[in-house]
Amino acid sequence: MSQNKKNYNLVIGIIALLTIVLAIAVIGYFISRPKPLVIQGEAEATEYRVSGKVPGRIEELYVKEGSMVHKGDTVVYIDSPEIRAKLAQAKAARNAALAQKKKAMNGARKEQIVGAYELWQQAKVQEEVMKKSFDRIQKLYDQKVTSAQKYDEVKAKYEAAQAQCRAAESQYNMAVNGARQEDKLAAEALVEKADGAIAEVNSYLGELYLTSPADGIVANIFPHTGELVGTGAPIISVIDLKDMWFTFNVREDYLHGMKQGDKIRVYIPALDNKECIAIVNYIAVRESYATWKATKETDMYDAKTFEVRAIPETPIEGLRPGMSVIVKERIN
Repeated sequence: MSQNKKNYNLVIGIIALLTIVLAIAVIGYFISRPKPLVIQGEAEATEYRVSGKVPGRIEELYVKEGSMVHKGDTVVYIDSPEIRAKLAQAKAARNAALAQKKKAMNGARKEQIVGAYELWQQAKVQEEVMKKSFDRIQKLYDQKVTSAQKYDEVKAKYEAAQAQCRAAESQYNMAVNGARQEDKLAAEALVEKADGAIAEVNSYLGELYLTSPADGIVANIFPHTGELVGTGAPIISVIDLKDMWFTFNVREDYLHGMKQGDKIRVYIPALDNKECIAIVNYIAVRESYATWKATKETDMYDAKTFEVRAIPETPIEGLRPGMSVIVKERIN
C-alpha cells in the first residue's frame, strides 16, 4: 500500500511539473510573439487661407469658427482710409487731365484769335505801305535819280514788312487751329493714364470685402475685429470637407510593394470604428532625416519613411480633419 502511494505521488508530481512547464511555454510564446503591425494615419483636407491685397484694419467679421460657408460668401470687411484717399487723388488727376485735353481740343480763346487777326491786318497794312514806297523808289532808281544807298534801305524795310506780315498770319492761323496734333494726343494720353489709376484703385476697393474661395467650414480666424492686417496676411482659413484624404507615414520595409491605385480597408475610431475603402493615390519619401530608422546595428539598412495618401472611395459622413485612421487590411 505504501509503495502504491509513493507511485501515485510521483505521478502527480510529474503531471504538476509538466503542467507548470507547459504554462510557462505558453506564456512565453504569447509574450515573445511579435505584435501585429498597426499602421495609423489621420484625415486631412484642402485648406484655403483668405487674405487681402490691401493693408488695413479689420472692420467686421461675418463668420465664426465652425461656420459653414459657400464659395463667394463675404467673410470679412477691411477698412482702409488710405485707399479712399488714393481714389480721391486719382479722380482729381483725371479732372486735371480732362481740362488739359479740353484746352488742347478747343484751341485758343476767342479774344486771342481776334487779337492775332488784328496784328495780322496791321502787318498787312504796313506791308502795303512799304510796297508803295518800294515801287516809287524802284522807278527813281531805274531812272538814276536816287542813290543805291536809299534804294537798299527802302528795299530792306519792304522785305521786313513782308516777313512781319507772314509771321502775324502764322500766329493767327495757329490761334485758329489750336494745339498741335502731338499736344492733343499727349492730352488724351494723360486722361487714359488717369482712368487707369482710377481703375487700379477701384480694384483695391473690391479687395476690402473678402469672400470664401470654396465651400467649406471656417477652421481658424487669426486676427480679431479692430486689428491691423498687412498685405497678404492670412485672416481666415476655410477647410473644404469635400476634398479629404488619409495620410499615413509607413516605413519602407512595411510597404510590401504597395503602389498607386491599390485599395485598403481602414476604420475610423472617432466614428465608432466605421470602416471604409480608400484608394492609394500618392507615395513619396519623406524629406526629413528624422523619419529614418537606424537598423544597421542588426546588419540591416537604414529604413526610410514614406508618406502614403489614400482617398476615400465614397464620402464619409462626419469625417473631420485630424481624426485617426487605422489600416485594417489591403484589398487585392
